[in-house]
Amino acid sequence: MTSVHDSNPEVSIVVPVYNEFDNLPDLVARIDEAMRTQPLSYELIAVDDGSTDGSARRLRELAEQHPWVRAVCLVRNYGQSSALQAGFDRVRGRYVVTLDADLQNEPGDIPLLLERLENDPDVDMISGWRKNRQDKALSRRLPSVLANRLISKFTNVQLHDYGCALKAYRREIIDRIRLYGEMHRFIPSLARDAGARITEIPVRHHARTRGVSKYGIDRTFRVILDLIFIVFFMRFRQRPLHAFGGMGLWMATPGVLILLWLLAQKIMGESIGGRPLLMAGVMLVLMGMQFIAAGLIGELLTRIYYESGSGLQYYAKDYGAIEHKPADKAAKTETAVL
Repeated sequence: MTSVHDSNPEVSIVVPVYNEFDNLPDLVARIDEAMRTQPLSYELIAVDDGSTDGSARRLRELAEQHPWVRAVCLVRNYGQSSALQAGFDRVRGRYVVTLDADLQNEPGDIPLLLERLENDPDVDMISGWRKNRQDKALSRRLPSVLANRLISKFTNVQLHDYGCALKAYRREIIDRIRLYGEMHRFIPSLARDAGARITEIPVRHHARTRGVSKYGIDRTFRVILDLIFIVFFMRFRQRPLHAFGGMGLWMATPGVLILLWLLAQKIMGESIGGRPLLMAGVMLVLMGMQFIAAGLIGELLTRIYYESGSGLQYYAKDYGAIEHKPADKAAKTETAVL
């Protein structure tokens, strides 16, 4: 068995922490107990997201006691997505595991996820499914079911439980995604967009026994707004003109037809100056032109983004013997020779 104190751990466990002072010692102990049952070396990256209850101090103490624990303390509360990204920026392992610090996720399930990644090369990400969720039905489970169905329908990534924090990834998938705002809810969608092959495994879930939940029913409305962005991001990131231009044409076309019809009426001698239809036609044409102009600007920004080398247009894996040639500047790719 590889030493858990390996300077190059094979598994990086990322845990965002916000006001979980009482849970942290048990969390570290249970992760250690679970990980010692499997052969891979590991590290725990605990990211304190500006806690006000002394969690940062306790994390530093635990890091001093356990060489495999790394404490990262953010200077203020940035939100779960930023805390996760801070952890992702520091991972060293070839596998990355995430879970919450409230002990509702079961650390003992981590080896199960890692074993699947080790033995199944066709899976890049495993998402936990809290099949027997121990939360209140009305305020937690019902909004979650509705949100999961909505997200699955519009992103075409079919999962039962987007909200489960217990997930495992191959490192290259984590390296391809960036989290902003509250995008942590949509990591499976972002991972699929980055080429990940995703599966789902039932995991255990416990009721919270210490601390206070940070989630409420109000998050359902924020999920809807974030979903609008993620759908646009996945479908139109490389072709914004199709999104804005399509809406522009739907508005401008009836506007042009209205104006042509009014022009014919004018030629026939009828007065059209005071007709509300004239104003409607002009407004539709102007709004349509504005949407098309926004799409053209988006296309220019997209090309500047990709041609400057800031982003990759696609990801690929090449198999077999490959003769490497100088890369064309117009076609940037991340290639893994297996």
